Amino acid sequence: MDAEKNYLVGVFDDEDVLLSGVTSIRESGVKIHEVYSPFPVHGLDEVLGYKRSRLPIAAFLFGLTGTSLALTMQIWMLGYDWPMIIGGKNFVSLPPFIPVTFELTVLLSALGMVATFMIVSDLKPYRWPRQFDLRSTDDKHVMAIDLALNHGKSKSEITSILKAAGASEVNEKNFE
Repeated sequence: MDAEKNYLVGVFDDEDVLLSGVTSIRESGVKIHEVYSPFPVHGLDEVLGYKRSRLPIAAFLFGLTGTSLALTMQIWMLGYDWPMIIGGKNFVSLPPFIPVTFELTVLLSALGMVATFMIVSDLKPYRWPRQFDLRSTDDKHVMAIDLALNHGKSKSEITSILKAAGASEVNEKNFE
């Protein structure tokens, strides 16, 4: 059973206030869990300090696995397990293997990226997603701060930092 997680949730009305607020909050030493926005805010990733995604590396590795699997399977089946002369070609001829190899490469790459994204994003099929504030899907920007990650700061101190950064309201949210 998971331990209870306590968050402070700052609600922002404007994206420009949110961007300057993220900068000032990070400079004050408070660690931000996540920021939710109803639309993409340009520059938010850089301000939050996000690093470039490694998903293309995972896609390449899954695609390489698909290519290797397709070639191994076709060479073994048509060259050694059940050798057949098709169209007068050799047992192991690469041009007829290209369509199957391409399809298995694309299939494993796509499925691997979906699985990697779901694991990294903590999107499990049996788990209901956390909603810090439903207005983050409408017109408000929401900043969640995990109190467990900010050991040196009290709840009231973080609340005052959020208010000074431009949050229109600060709420507490608990999840099990």
